Amino acid sequence: MDTIDFNSEENYEHYKFIASEGQEPLRVDKFLMNFIENATRNKIQQAAKAGQILVNDTVVKSNYKVKAKDEVRVVFSHPPHENPLVAENIPLNIVFEDESLMVVNKPAGLVVHPGHGNYTGTLVNGLLFHIENLPTNSNERPGLVHRIDKDTSGLLVVAKTELAMTNLSKQFFDRTTERLYHALVWGNLEQDQGTIEGNIGRSLKNRLLMDVFPEGDFGKHAVTHYKVIERFLYVTLVECKLETGRTHQIRAHFKHIGHTLFNDERYGGNKILKGTTFTKYKQFIQNCFKVIPRQALHAKTLGFTHPSTGKKLNFESEIPHDFKEVITKWRSYTQNQKS
Repeated sequence: MDTIDFNSEENYEHYKFIASEGQEPLRVDKFLMNFIENATRNKIQQAAKAGQILVNDTVVKSNYKVKAKDEVRVVFSHPPHENPLVAENIPLNIVFEDESLMVVNKPAGLVVHPGHGNYTGTLVNGLLFHIENLPTNSNERPGLVHRIDKDTSGLLVVAKTELAMTNLSKQFFDRTTERLYHALVWGNLEQDQGTIEGNIGRSLKNRLLMDVFPEGDFGKHAVTHYKVIERFLYVTLVECKLETGRTHQIRAHFKHIGHTLFNDERYGGNKILKGTTFTKYKQFIQNCFKVIPRQALHAKTLGFTHPSTGKKLNFESEIPHDFKEVITKWRSYTQNQKS
């Protein structure tokens, strides 16, 4: 193995992780997949072949076993922020637009802003093509007031002026906006409506996941209100109203109460969590996963006050085709079981 001076002009540190004291031996490629969003096993293995993965300042192969307190670094020949934001002609589903703001209905699969592994082809790249001189938020991201996950579909508001950015950001901070989501979750919820409370913060074991912690223990305060729309034996369609807006809030909260979102791979919802052991049922679930190859979550309603006119605006988007189709399949399955 070779030692690399990662502070030299030829190599720039992009990631650094220190394995916890409880870390059991784990291949470094699998270890990094738990920490780097949008990374693939193949990309990590290629980086290892190129000598870009170091453990305790020594180049390692992808099969190196990370142990407790190991310092894992990923280095590249270019600086971490070398990739400039570029405007791209990406089609946008614009629900509303005026001189102050734009409301977009984001399809599932579209990343909201550039990051590692997604420097182009994001919503922000598309916004830069359609709008000149977008204001930036506190994280230097043009136009963005809030965000939704890559595989979540639905409504987003984009600020086109500094006034709109400041005003809309304050509305989200003050929790005066209205956001309703539809989600399909595993299991039959006991109550027709309820509230999930619990601090949300990064998982201590996997940085790509959010965990729910006891009040005041770790993370940030989070509140999700829900009500049942329809029950389908082994899954439930619910409407969620966000009182706060934490990363993965709905996904983490429902996993916490034992009702993980349907086909949410990251949180384990891409396995059969409720139902029978019949082969036909297993095939039905696999067919459903093919219909909606993502977490069943849609940002359906968005309401806020216009930053310039003071008028209350409310927008509603249709449930996308894949979500509609999986609901239809579950409705038919339920009716057949009851008949």
